[in-house]
Amino acid sequence: MSPPGGGLGRHGRPHTRTRHLRNVHVLVLARRGRLVAARRGLYGRWSLGPEQDLAETSSTDDLTGVALPGLSASPLDIEDWWGDRPTHVWVARRLYDYSHLPRVRDPGTRPWVLAATETSGGPDDEPLVTDVHPLGWISPQVDSRG
Repeated sequence: MSPPGGGLGRHGRPHTRTRHLRNVHVLVLARRGRLVAARRGLYGRWSLGPEQDLAETSSTDDLTGVALPGLSASPLDIEDWWGDRPTHVWVARRLYDYSHLPRVRDPGTRPWVLAATETSGGPDDEPLVTDVHPLGWISPQVDSRG
């Protein structure tokens, strides 16, 4: 069965989005899925971590170098259309889009979960957040208790 949008992916190679999504799924603890199911207003962020990010609560647009009025983050709130599908798969899907960052920026880049206030939108339509409260790293281990 071909993945949605099948055919060739970037650089003319076979589309591997589904395989990569499964790899990102490994990063997500079921415990984080339960947290997302129980609480709204959470975000995922790929970076070197809260300690560095909170020194200046601003991301920079990679294309223009413009300082943005908040940290770029991925909303983890589950959309209604997701239905009763597993929450940890939703979180894995949300994290997937930025899973390339450790390869292209810094190998120490990791995903973490935060609560924050959305204040604006970034150049890639991502939320920009302030008033950031780190909740924890997303572990590279699988929680088999699901």
